[in-house]
Amino acid sequence: MELYIGGRAQGKLAHAKEKHPDWVIWDAFHLFVREEMEKGAEPSEIWERVCERIDETPNMVIISDEVGNGIVPMDAKERRYREETGRLLCKIAARADGVERITCGIPVKIK
Repeated sequence: MELYIGGRAQGKLAHAKEKHPDWVIWDAFHLFVREEMEKGAEPSEIWERVCERIDETPNMVIISDEVGNGIVPMDAKERRYREETGRLLCKIAARADGVERITCGIPVKIK
């Protein structure tokens, strides 16, 4: 499993498709986290679901926008969403075989 992170519209999906044409791509992970939190799921429950998907599909690329940069939201729910997404991405990165940040279509290997 690999993790690709970066800003919005920076070429993460194109890079994943080019590098791993036969792999399963889980795009917009950050939106999955938002949807699950809006349904009332706790971070531990979300992590369990993520682990299940990773275990079922080891040849997977998880793609996420970086949501922790910029101005800290005043809304507590938005702050929690950003914090929990960041924590989940840290856990995914720890399990990943490789982690890359893509900016302007250029991948930089982190792990």
